[in-house]
Amino acid sequence: MAMKLKLLELTDDKARILFEGEANTYIDALAAELIHDPKVDVAQRRQAFRFTDPELFVTTTGGRSPLLAITDAAKRLSGYAGELLGQMKALDTA
Repeated sequence: MAMKLKLLELTDDKARILFEGEANTYIDALAAELIHDPKVDVAQRRQAFRFTDPELFVTTTGGRSPLLAITDAAKRLSGYAGELLGQMKALDTA
């Protein structure tokens, strides 16, 4: 099932994206991965209330596009998940 995203704000160095119907786990992992990017200044999950959808807030420096930073971080997370799946499969066949 695809995630439903809503772009709330976008400038050259800032993005706010709402993750409709999503839990905090993925957004927390994405924010943690974004912080590893040296041109990401702020990456945090925001949520006004427990029953509202979480929002990812990202600011960047040095001309780095916040959407590109988010895309790159999501690709890295996907790669980590693929590595984990491969290791789990190897355990299952051992």
